[in-house]
Amino acid sequence: MDRHKIPRTKELEFGGVLGAAFLLILLPATVFCLLLTCKSEQASLLDFPLPLPTLRSLWNPQDFALVLAWVGLQAFLYMLPTGKVTEGIVLRDKSRLQYRINGIHAMWITALVVGVGMAAGLRLSYIYDHLLQLAFSASVLAFGLSILLYLKALLAPGTALAPGGNSGHELNPRIGAFDLKFFCELRPGLLGWALINMAMLVKETELRGNPSLAMILVNGFQLLYVVDSFWNEEAILTTMDIVHEGFGFMLAFGDLAWVPFLYSLQSYFLVSHPQKLSLPVAGGIVLLNGLGYSIFRSANSQKNTFRRNPADPKVAGLRTIPTATGRRLLVSGWWGFVRHPNYLGDLIMALAWSLPCGISHILPYFYIFYFTVLLIHREARDEHQCLRKYGLAWQEYCRRVPYRIFPYLY
Repeated sequence: MDRHKIPRTKELEFGGVLGAAFLLILLPATVFCLLLTCKSEQASLLDFPLPLPTLRSLWNPQDFALVLAWVGLQAFLYMLPTGKVTEGIVLRDKSRLQYRINGIHAMWITALVVGVGMAAGLRLSYIYDHLLQLAFSASVLAFGLSILLYLKALLAPGTALAPGGNSGHELNPRIGAFDLKFFCELRPGLLGWALINMAMLVKETELRGNPSLAMILVNGFQLLYVVDSFWNEEAILTTMDIVHEGFGFMLAFGDLAWVPFLYSLQSYFLVSHPQKLSLPVAGGIVLLNGLGYSIFRSANSQKNTFRRNPADPKVAGLRTIPTATGRRLLVSGWWGFVRHPNYLGDLIMALAWSLPCGISHILPYFYIFYFTVLLIHREARDEHQCLRKYGLAWQEYCRRVPYRIFPYLY
């Protein structure tokens, strides 16, 4: 099929061409701005530490080799014949790609490798000492991967391109059976996030003799999120990133640099700005995180169970709305409470992850501000896609479930 005959969207997102070009600068600049500020004494965006580091100081061949080794290890574990093989959604050419679900095995093997390394004398706090250089190396890798993805998309058939957007990115770029987007979505970034958090805990222990309660909470909360993601790895096959988004710079940079180096901002902050938490305050934060996680996991499990088998006893009693596509929309349970209850749970957890850092600095709360903007934007895109797909049924759903994320607020 002629790639030029494939319908292309006329809707521009992220500000069109100029907005997309601006993101090439904004995203890396944000990463380094926050990392530099976080380590400064004031940790204030109003008192940015100067002078800026030189490119010579940021580029370290050894650190680039470490980043490549990390990604290489995860790629090797991804290819192991463990776990189960499942199918993705039906594509435009009516085919369905196969995916090996073995992320949980990769996580445990990675933990074993790191544990053995530390027992043999591996100094994990090296990550803290070289965080800027490692972030720079990950950014270089992300830019390089983005260029290769774009060139690869030029040779791809039109049916392989993402249905939205005009930049020509493939929806599911593969090298043989190796799915680049599915691999990057969880493996190097989320496990890298957990590893960086652990390195911050080790560094704090080196500096002060033992990790603080605040550091333990941040590590524990975020590790739970990472483990949950791998335990439910198959569920990402129905997410917007996999189903709709082409794999280009935004996802590549987000997976390889943004997630591991900015999602760990709270633990990085705590090394230079220790916080003391009383047990009652810590207990309250634990309960808040538990509330967010229970909403997040229950809502996602309810949705995934209904998609797999609407007759499952766990969801069979829930009220639904029929649609012209043959699918039905949930209008009770969590999905009758708000339209995106999983986003609500996500944001409650985000607050709990930031609170151990105290309330004297705004910087550790970057994650919740950013994530709120991200999820509201994603929710708007979700709504647009669902309205196009389900039409009057979606309008009826919105009438019966008026609140998008925050009950009685939004």
